[in-house]
Amino acid sequence: MKNFTKDEINQMDKIRRLNLINSCTGYKSANLIVTKSNLGISNVAVFSSVTHIGSNPPMVSFITRPLSVKRDTYTNIKENGYFTINHITENMIEDAHHTSANYDSDISEFDKTNLEEEYKTDIEIPFVKNSPVQLLCKYINEYHIIENDTVHIIASVENLFFNEDLLHKDNWLQLDKAKVVTINGLDGYALPVLVNRFEYARADKPTKSSL
Repeated sequence: MKNFTKDEINQMDKIRRLNLINSCTGYKSANLIVTKSNLGISNVAVFSSVTHIGSNPPMVSFITRPLSVKRDTYTNIKENGYFTINHITENMIEDAHHTSANYDSDISEFDKTNLEEEYKTDIEIPFVKNSPVQLLCKYINEYHIIENDTVHIIASVENLFFNEDLLHKDNWLQLDKAKVVTINGLDGYALPVLVNRFEYARADKPTKSSL
């Protein structure tokens, strides 16, 4: 197998190092986070760091890059407290990836892509239309990661919307039925396919498929 030491990695040029380290940890979630400024401008940006924190109470998190430069998503969340998380599907990936471009704060990425806002009753922050899984989240807390100057955002899940055909009888969502994609590294998008699902694992008991 090919091997790189820590010193060799640190000596790589920026792009080669970014590509290597962002892809070596495995597939990541692919989501569009939507926020709204105090001026009413919607911001939508692709994130690959959304993770489950806990189910009781339901919480999620994501990482923002250093705040030494403009971060509209972070600013809007701090101003308004709410944001939405929207799964990316196969037919959305080009527009979703374009949201990583650096636009001025007074320009909405919805106006620069084919992505469309979707508003729901009594919710002021828009969702991404046709996203099969959508979460309304409320900011709870943040933790500054001093080692690389990023910020870990913690949020509660206030509402969960999803296409009903994804739902199994035990409330499990089968995401591949909606062609939800995943991210490999910084810019690679992959389409997962369910291989198997298993019952709860118990010591000294055979592993059984639940499909």
